[in-house]
Amino acid sequence: MRLFSLLCCLSVLLLAVTCKPDPRKSPQLLLLEGTWLHAHEEDIENIEVYRPNTYSFGPSRGRTGFNFEHNGLFTRYDIAPTDGLEGRKGQWKAESENVLHITFDSKDEPGYRLEIVSLEKDLLKVRHLPQ
Repeated sequence: MRLFSLLCCLSVLLLAVTCKPDPRKSPQLLLLEGTWLHAHEEDIENIEVYRPNTYSFGPSRGRTGFNFEHNGLFTRYDIAPTDGLEGRKGQWKAESENVLHITFDSKDEPGYRLEIVSLEKDLLKVRHLPQ
């Protein structure tokens, strides 16, 4: 009986030590899911401002942005030569609740890190960090 109790305690302890919560599932980062477009007119110094793609933006000659999916898939949208949007596929991973590591499927495309300065339902503010 003692051996069984000891094994149960050790199993629970082992699970507690090895199971880390997935930072992507934090309430803060759940707001991140979706497509965000750059509201460059709202940028302040080194902080970039993004709004959901459903936001009523003012006139612009094009907007860059990105899409975050819950499963870690990422797409960065750049302005294409024909003035449309061109997507670059990759992955995102939360280093913490406020820092994201972005990598791309193309090995020619360097990854980068983003610090989430502020995240609300209709407003995302980020700062680029050194790789």
